[in-house]
Amino acid sequence: MSPSISIKAVNITKRYGDKTALDDISFEVNRGELFGFIGPDGAGKTSLFRLITSLLIPDGGTLTVDGLDTVKDYTKLRKILGYMPGRFSLYQDLTVEENLRFFAGIFKTTLEANYDLVKDIYSHIEPFKTRKAGKLSGGMKQKLALSCALIHKPEILVLDEPTTGVDAVSRIEFWEMLNKLRQSGITIIVSTPYMDEASRCDRVALIQGGKIMSIDTPEAIRNNFGRDLWALKADDIYRLLVDLRRFESTWTAFPFGEHIHLSLSDKSIKPAEIALYLEALGHSNVHISKIEPSIEDCFMEMMSVGSGTGEE
Repeated sequence: MSPSISIKAVNITKRYGDKTALDDISFEVNRGELFGFIGPDGAGKTSLFRLITSLLIPDGGTLTVDGLDTVKDYTKLRKILGYMPGRFSLYQDLTVEENLRFFAGIFKTTLEANYDLVKDIYSHIEPFKTRKAGKLSGGMKQKLALSCALIHKPEILVLDEPTTGVDAVSRIEFWEMLNKLRQSGITIIVSTPYMDEASRCDRVALIQGGKIMSIDTPEAIRNNFGRDLWALKADDIYRLLVDLRRFESTWTAFPFGEHIHLSLSDKSIKPAEIALYLEALGHSNVHISKIEPSIEDCFMEMMSVGSGTGEE
């Protein structure tokens, strides 16, 4: 494996009985990269991360992390990985400091030896170091879990939906912490169902139904959207969605908050034609504006093409 490649997956498949969680996926993560797996619940993200951390064995394909095979070299692998699972899994009856010292001891190190590595994160919760972990808020639990994942100075950090269930401010703070960690040279892979977090990654893989639909930089994914995108609003938003989906030139139409995002199969269609169509159906206060696609727009577009709902 190239020294610039940190993680390499080749034709990875994972099944649970007759259910395929990961379907012949391949990807590479560069050393020192902040790489995101973006997709909804059930897309296969957690299964993939458990394979990477050697907690599961693939049913097909090969997976290497820092040149180590995740099946054959799992004991060596666990020494260089930091893992933060999606569900808070620290000891809730231990204090903040006791949890951190416990995890440091597992890797034969100490909090003092690696304090510089975790201080930017741990400093937020250090004033509460005698508080039981189970009594922490969601954001504080998140910071403690990240500190415990980092305390042994891992080369690769694996974070499975770390911001799920925390408030918006804690989410922003967490991503700022990840950006600082990336600057220190640690390879970080993170999964999230929040499409807006994709823009904070160097590259992202859009994953759905156990398949990777696209791997690229967030900017490149947005630039590859390939169609004009319109945001529409009217008094009856539900009926607006139904009627837009019946419009003969509609490629996709999806609700986004108080708007419908519309892409068309015919680029020659003008906003005035859409407005006339809607007004003829009795819609009032119709507003149409051209917008730039988000990662979520791109994801929905790819899902539509993959399911055969779009038409050329």
